[in-house]
Amino acid sequence: MKCRIVLRTLPTLLALLTLWATGSSAVAAEIIDVPEVEAALKRGAILWDVRDAEAYAQGHIRGAVNIGDPEVVLRNLNTEDFLPIARVQQLLGGAGIDLSKEVVVYGHRGDPAAYWGLTAVRHFGGKNSRVFHGGLEAWQAAGQPVSREATRLAAVEHELTVDPSIQIYLPEVLSRVGNPEVQFLDTREPEEFNGDVVKALRGGHIPGALNIPFERNWVDPTALIRLAKGDATAWDGMALKSPAQLKALYADLDPKKETIVYCQSGVRASETAWVLVDLGFEQVRVFEESWLGYGNDLSAPAEDVQFVNVGALVARIAHLEAAVRKLTAVLEAQEAATK
Repeated sequence: MKCRIVLRTLPTLLALLTLWATGSSAVAAEIIDVPEVEAALKRGAILWDVRDAEAYAQGHIRGAVNIGDPEVVLRNLNTEDFLPIARVQQLLGGAGIDLSKEVVVYGHRGDPAAYWGLTAVRHFGGKNSRVFHGGLEAWQAAGQPVSREATRLAAVEHELTVDPSIQIYLPEVLSRVGNPEVQFLDTREPEEFNGDVVKALRGGHIPGALNIPFERNWVDPTALIRLAKGDATAWDGMALKSPAQLKALYADLDPKKETIVYCQSGVRASETAWVLVDLGFEQVRVFEESWLGYGNDLSAPAEDVQFVNVGALVARIAHLEAAVRKLTAVLEAQEAATK
């Protein structure tokens, strides 16, 4: 995101000069690979592992810090919005994640949570930051060492400030619907986009939005499904497509127009948003509330609208509760019989 980089500090300048000296392309400005992670570590960059605490404990890049799953730790679990800035500052600062310094974010290969972590860093003013798309799987595949020893950095009191160019909120989004100079990109699954799967008060999508699921950024968009089935090689499919392939994927979008990217809560959208920035899109913002906020605002215009069938939902819940009670009774009877 070259237009947003402000050379205010020597570390930022040194980082950019390093990228230039190593012959890195424009893509490397936001999304980096194994050699660039190595170089960042040698410069003293903070490495933020955004996987959950259990995954981190099983193995991580040596020196990486972890606060647990940031989608849970840094957000209100009901609204899925960021916690108050003072609380975010306390959580990040307490872990030694100083956003005034160089920060590299990673998770599993292709994990949108890593990109959401980058969105969080940039949103709260961390300008010298990048994401390692390959994540732990690419690091291990390159023969790099991992550690099980938790990294403890000294706490910092860096004051966070919000950068309004990173995210956009519902009132602004509503003011842009129907504006021919603004394009909306929905990164959810087609079933969510079409309203067949409802995850708010209603399903559907923002009028005029283009639907390109975030997984299509990967060389194999079905990799997540394969991984769920236990296919260990599915991690390879989560590698990022080439710049040429990505440009073809987003050929229907105008790089010069304001581009608002959304999903259900902003996580999947973050991956596509930073890919677009790397491709040279000039005005990209993540819709913070995404469909959770938009779909719950019944005054917001929408297409392919489907509402939640509350009666059917209550009936399904009652059926599940009855099944659980029945199963519990069977297990209790079996346990009693063995005593």
